[in-house]
Amino acid sequence: MVMTETILSQREGAVTIVTLNRPDKLNCFNAAMLAALRGAIETAAGDGTRCLILTGAGRGFCAGQDLADRVLPDGAPPPDLGESLAERYNPIIRLIAGLDMPVIAAVNGIAAGAGANLALACDLVIAARSASFAQSFCKVGLIPDCGGTWSLPRLVGLARARGLMLLGERIQAEQALEWGMIWRCVEDAELTDVTITLARHLATQPTTGLALTRRALAASAVHTLDAQLDVERDLQRLAGRTRDYQEGVRAFMAKRAPHFEGF
Repeated sequence: MVMTETILSQREGAVTIVTLNRPDKLNCFNAAMLAALRGAIETAAGDGTRCLILTGAGRGFCAGQDLADRVLPDGAPPPDLGESLAERYNPIIRLIAGLDMPVIAAVNGIAAGAGANLALACDLVIAARSASFAQSFCKVGLIPDCGGTWSLPRLVGLARARGLMLLGERIQAEQALEWGMIWRCVEDAELTDVTITLARHLATQPTTGLALTRRALAASAVHTLDAQLDVERDLQRLAGRTRDYQEGVRAFMAKRAPHFEGF
């Protein structure tokens, strides 16, 4: 296990579990935590990990930015929050989007603000039944960030995204599931086991093909059907050249379970 004061990173076979570790602050982000999170994800990207889990320690996933870090003395100039996004938050969201592996968010407790949108940046979100999500930015006069204005409308539709972002209301995991925001809602006691079982399954799959699927889905957001057909052609060409594709065909013909290597 790799540990810092604010992030825990544990490797279990081909799965890496990265845990946000400021439980006394509901895992709110500060500068040190964001730097450590980025470092943990970068390490997983280069060490042979085939599936990544993001979760939170204690009773919450992440309640967003630690506003205690943003309190300024009287007369001080306002902060440049655009710089904070450019240097700290956005590189993490881009890093997750560009990974060559599936990413699962295991949401325990509250996921609010940047914490909610970090979860939505993952491929699959599994939430404990007691978990909840809130686009809380409007409560402090800010706009949703960390890719939330991109991901949330695509998950739940524009009308619901507007409501969630303009009102900042908290919704429970079961409603998030009903709206298509998350993949699965499980009993609190089952969250860890269900997530790890899913991650271990994904880690045995043809991860190059899964990575190409992630790329195709991302491209579909900005493409016409005609352009997307070309993307599928190009990425399928790459997938068809992998050893895992050859193994999948051989296993199917031999009526046996495939053994994928990830490339």
